[in-house]
Order: sequence, then C-alpha cells, then structure tokens
Amino acid sequence: MSKFQNPVIKEITEKYRRIWAIIHANNLLSWDSEIYMPERGVSERSIALAELNVLYRELILKDDFVSLVEKGKNEKDLNMWESGTIRVLDREINKMKKIPPELLFELQKTSSEAFQVWKNAKAQKKFDAFLPYLKKLVELNIQIAEKLGYQEKPYDALLDMYEEGLNTRDVKAVFDSLKPGLKNYLEKIKGGKFYGVHELEGVSYETSSMEKVNKEVLKMIEYPEERARIDVSPHPFTISMGINDVRITTRYEGYDFKRSLFSVLHEFGHATYELQIDPELDMTPIGTGVSLGIHEGQSRFWENVVSRTLAFTESVKPVLDKYLGFTSKYSPEDVYRYFAMVKPSPIRTEADEVTYNLHISLRFEIEQMLIEKELKPEDVPEVWDNMMQDLLGIKPADISEGALQDVHWAHGTFGYFPTYTLGNIVASMMMKKLSGKNKIYELVRNRAFKEIKEFLKENVHQYGSSLSPKDLLIKSFGKSYSPEDLLDYIQYKYINGIEY
Repeated sequence: MSKFQNPVIKEITEKYRRIWAIIHANNLLSWDSEIYMPERGVSERSIALAELNVLYRELILKDDFVSLVEKGKNEKDLNMWESGTIRVLDREINKMKKIPPELLFELQKTSSEAFQVWKNAKAQKKFDAFLPYLKKLVELNIQIAEKLGYQEKPYDALLDMYEEGLNTRDVKAVFDSLKPGLKNYLEKIKGGKFYGVHELEGVSYETSSMEKVNKEVLKMIEYPEERARIDVSPHPFTISMGINDVRITTRYEGYDFKRSLFSVLHEFGHATYELQIDPELDMTPIGTGVSLGIHEGQSRFWENVVSRTLAFTESVKPVLDKYLGFTSKYSPEDVYRYFAMVKPSPIRTEADEVTYNLHISLRFEIEQMLIEKELKPEDVPEVWDNMMQDLLGIKPADISEGALQDVHWAHGTFGYFPTYTLGNIVASMMMKKLSGKNKIYELVRNRAFKEIKEFLKENVHQYGSSLSPKDLLIKSFGKSYSPEDLLDYIQYKYINGIEY
C-alpha cells in the first residue's frame, strides 16, 4: 500500500516535483563547482546558483502551493509519512517567508565566491585574503537569524536550520557533559599503546595505488557503483541528487594513508543513508536525511564504530598489502593501532575519536561569539589558537591548520559544526543497540556488511525525514541525544581496552 493515501498529500507530493527538480539541479551544480569547474567559472556559477535559490523560494511560496500545505495541516488521521511531509514543508515555507529573496541571493552568491577565495587563501596561508568574505558571511547569517526569529539567542535560529529543534542551551549541555570526560580520558590514555605517533603516519604512497585501495574497500562494503560514484575534492563531502545518484569524494595527500581511507569510509556512511531511504519517498519533501546530526551519525558509525576495529583491519589488510605493499611488514594488530591512535592534532578531520569533539567545542564557542557580536572576525585566528592550546595543549603551525582549515564558513554555514558531535553521539547510540555480546565485532569479522546496513535501514535510513530528529531517536533507540553513550563507548574502547 502506498505511503501517501490522503488525496491532499498526494497532490502536494505531485506539485513538489518541480521544486525537487530545482534542488536536484542545485546539488549537481554545487558538486561540479568542487570537482570539475574551472576556477574562473565561479563568477557565472555563483550567479546561477543564487538565481536557482531564488527560483526555489518563489516556487515553494507560490500561493496555490502554500494554500495546499495549509489545507494539509487541517487534514485528519494522517499517517507518519503524510504528517512528516506537512511538517517538513511547513518549516521550509515559514523559513522562506521570513528570509527575503535578496538576502537569500546574496548569501548564495557570496558563499559561492568565498569558496574559491578560501581555497586559495588556505593554500597560500593568508587569512587576510578571506577575511572580507568571513565578515560578510557572518553579517549575512546574523541577518538571517534576526529574520527567522529565536527565543533566547540568535545562534538558536541558525542551529535549528541544520538540526530541527536544536538550540544553544542543548548544545552547551552536551559539551558541559562531554568536555570534562573527554579531557579526563585523554589524560588516562597518555602513555598507553594507543597514544602518540605511529610510524605509518609518515609513510608516503602513490595516489594511483591509494585509489585502488579505496575502490576495493568500497566494493567490499558494497557501495553500489550503478547508483553512486567517488571523486576527488579539497574537502571530502557527499551529495545526493536522488536515491539513485549519490556521490562522495576523498582527497589524496601522498602520506598517512588512513586520512584518505577513512574519508572514504566516512562519506560512505553519508551516502548509504541516502541510498537506503525508502524508494517511495524519492523526489518528495521527506526523501532525504532528516538532519545533519542524524546524517553525521551514519558517517561516524562507519568510520569509527565499524572501521576503527581490529575486525575491520583484519578484513582490509590484504587489500592494503596488495596495493600499498609497505603495510605487509605490519601485523593486523599494529595496523589497527595505527587506525585507532590518539594524539592531540590541530586538524579536525584528522582528529581521533577521543579528541574530535573538543575540536567541535572550539568551533561552537567561536561561532556563538561571532553571531552574538562578542568576537570580531579579524580576531578569530588568535582566539582559535588560544582555545586550541587550552583544550588540547597544542597550537596550529599556521593559519591553514587553524581558522582556515574548514570549508564551512566559506559555504556560509554557521550552526553546522555542533551537528558533528551530535553525530558521534548518534553513532554510539546505534552501536549500543547493535552490540549485544560484541555483535558488531562478529558482523565485521564475518564481513556481514549487508546485515549492518539492514540494521541502519530499519532503525534510521528508511524513514527519510518523516520523523523529526528527536522523534526518530526516541522511536528507534528509546531516548534523545545521549552524550553518556558516547563517553561509555570511548571508555569501552580506549580505557577498558576491549579490541572488538
């Protein structure tokens, strides 16, 4: 039986198809911007994307469509999928009504230009080159927060854009719980077998060889080539054009091969979420992941819970030995140690499981201060370095390792970073539900990746956006975001030393 039985909801999903087509085109152009587009193409691409965003706003705010959604809000006995469709559209319509088209245009145009400027500024280690764009993007986000409205803090409005229902108070409570525990665990891990630098981090590899490793590993964990692809970008990402066209990227730096491999595994988690949404939801308002936090939970689950294990290392090591060669002199246990090593690092994307969320705490506090006008953009590098010293006891070597390392602000996305920590929490919650009697170890050791994917599909993926993030967690795991589960996972793995 179709999930959409109500005639009003069916009409809404049919009319939505044209709006979905704009999203599809926007995503494809955005993907091309980071993969193949010539650098000077940004001037035209930024305008094209901005105009598409304005067109999207016009379509979703058309009187007949808004009236139809309002009618749907008054319908009785809607099922989960139908009520989810109304919830998602109502949120989006309210957001688009509040944000003027000229502000939407300016944000898209500025962020498209800013990406190219950020890329060059990072390569040249010149913060001043990016500073005018950072100032403008902060101001545009402040304007958006004011237009959207908030109960307590302007930053709340931005958080809610990426994680429905999330506010500053929620995030602060999460970090108030996590930070002391993580810093305590870090001290306990020092001097142990998982702490420090592993010699494999400095070993060089040929890009062509690493490409073969990544493709072989993707084949092993059943990445469907007929519905997905992998490319190269400065900052790895995943983008979905629909449930039959999902694309991921990685990067190749020529050394420390786990950086490239685990970027692939991370993005595979994102892609699998989009690929496993119920096909009947394709091209509908609920045919995509519900939030960035839930999405990040899927990527961190594959990157850390599945892949940073002795069981996974034993499966992947023959592939490494075949294409890289230099790994053959190391035992599976030693390669596993290399995968799971803990040490303070200035780079978020290379951070280990214990220190990663301290990186997010830093960005959360800086973003808050920028949006609350308690910090000037020109002072970000100094504040960043001082906070890094306080949290991790290290300072970045240069600005490319500091305030310019992430692409998010160039994309104009403020309020995004906290969802990474929510994702780590979700990943630990999923592991807790799956891991009775070390079941995750047994599944990975037996390469039962299909069974793992079925577990994720049943509990998260199939629903798309039909349930709010918190409602989805309560339905599948019996509780909302639980930082205690993440601390338990870290203790289980690094303090108790259980090599699952």
